[in-house]
Amino acid sequence: MNSKVIFINLFRWIVLLFVQIFLLRNIGFYNLSTPFLYILFILVLPFNTPNLILYSLAFLTGLTVDAFYDTLGVHTAGCVALAFVRILFISVSLNRESIDEPEPSLGNMGFKWFSLYIILCILIHHIVVFFLEAFKLTEFSYTIGRTLLSAVFTLFIILLTEFIFHNRKSN
Repeated sequence: MNSKVIFINLFRWIVLLFVQIFLLRNIGFYNLSTPFLYILFILVLPFNTPNLILYSLAFLTGLTVDAFYDTLGVHTAGCVALAFVRILFISVSLNRESIDEPEPSLGNMGFKWFSLYIILCILIHHIVVFFLEAFKLTEFSYTIGRTLLSAVFTLFIILLTEFIFHNRKSN
């Protein structure tokens, strides 16, 4: 990776964490739906990011959110699970040698691929986060409902962010 890509991703990491911690932390719908925009950082890291760096960045991102949310590793586990699913999805759906795009964004990959990618990753992240947060199966339906509502809210926020900030690929 060159220094421009590193600088852009560092800036993206700081901005997304700032928005998550200081703005989105206070937005919710009756404690049922909470948007987690910070996972967009992990989702749009370049394709050529080595797995060790990807896991390290996911761990650091989750740890940072945990420090501000007082959740003792819940977001860290969710981010590491998200990194794992990201690696699997990209390896199954794309041939890394034939990828001519630098990162998996809406403008680069198209709506169908990108929406399937983020829906799967968001669901895995949210399932891990909310089930570790509840840590009991007696509230299974409440936790599933909270997971699905938060996933829809997060999906909406991420797609809105992608439509606003990422340019379309010119054909």
